[in-house]
Amino acid sequence: MTDPAKVRRHAERIRELVASVVRSQIKDPRLGMITITDARITADLRDATVFYTVLGDAAAQASTAAALESAKGMLRSTVGKALGLRHSPTLTFVLDDVQDQVKHIDDLLAAARQSDAEVQRMAAQAKYAGEPQPYRLDEDEDAEGDRDDDEGTPSATDRR
Repeated sequence: MTDPAKVRRHAERIRELVASVVRSQIKDPRLGMITITDARITADLRDATVFYTVLGDAAAQASTAAALESAKGMLRSTVGKALGLRHSPTLTFVLDDVQDQVKHIDDLLAAARQSDAEVQRMAAQAKYAGEPQPYRLDEDEDAEGDRDDDEGTPSATDRR
């Protein structure tokens, strides 16, 4: 069983190594404006998944994915040497679609704000269907009860 802290350290180190190699050693013109966002490694330290984002359209993302696939061997050997593990982890590159998710969440929040404003506007114009206070209050019952006692039956003091 591998220590989870060790796995996290290796994943962070893989992220840093891949980012520095992509920045300094890969000279592929297909490589766009790339950011390595995260890296995860399995508990047996054999397979690593590297998440990245690319600034640009779908064509820039496809060309960057092709450039990373062609540089995968160099990146794997660099990571293996730097980590000093018995087996170099295989690298898998996954496009991180955080920007699309952020845009989707922003759109949902804007729609929620708009519907809340509509509900508040409708509530401000709303009127009661009946009287504003449809229920009898306790003070009214007490006041009516006191009057009934005085008018109808004589009290114990009146009988004497």
